[in-house]
Amino acid sequence: MRVLAIADPHLSSSDHKPMDVFGANWAGHPEAFFAGWRDTVREGDLVLVAGDVSWAMRLEEALPDLEAIAELPGRKVLLRGNHDYWWPSLRKLRAALPEGMHAIQHDALRIGEVIVAGTRGWVVPGSPGWSEQDQRIYERELQRLQLSLDAAARLGEGDLIVMLHFPPTNPRGEPSAMLDLVAAARPYALVFGHVHGDAAVHVPSIPGTRVHFVAADALRFRPALIRP
Repeated sequence: MRVLAIADPHLSSSDHKPMDVFGANWAGHPEAFFAGWRDTVREGDLVLVAGDVSWAMRLEEALPDLEAIAELPGRKVLLRGNHDYWWPSLRKLRAALPEGMHAIQHDALRIGEVIVAGTRGWVVPGSPGWSEQDQRIYERELQRLQLSLDAAARLGEGDLIVMLHFPPTNPRGEPSAMLDLVAAARPYALVFGHVHGDAAVHVPSIPGTRVHFVAADALRFRPALIRP
């Protein structure tokens, strides 16, 4: 089973929000997102969607976006991003998700030989404008990542893929506790998105782990191959 990943679909079926105001990389969105997916993904693939799925504010408003993704080839695993305000309790979300679509939140999921874990994350220490509030959110996300990795360990052997929304480093690429947690789990791969346009992205090095920056605009809307 191939595994691919993409972050930041930023769909907005219920209240159209043009993304090209955020830069030329978004020209043709959202049509380019759907075309890129169909050109890249096969029916037997697993696709990780690493946050910022929809601009909707409520689950009912997000359902058309979720259904549009569900109709695309492959099985999907969703992660919450910082703009996914529509994301309800995990029980309510899982009850509403279309067939073939899954979500993780403070837990982990096995699909075949692949185990998916992760959390939203947050800006890390040393990021511009770092505040006490950021510290509180960051520490909470560290706890959530640990919960997810513990859940993954209980699922036994498999190719562990850790999915974050935020990068696990600051723009200077300095080490962080978030990166340390990921490295200690020794995953097959780490994927993350969140950063758009011309902003600098540091892709950290983790021995034995494939690290992928998968923001949709950076990929030109074609999901990246994570596991052949």
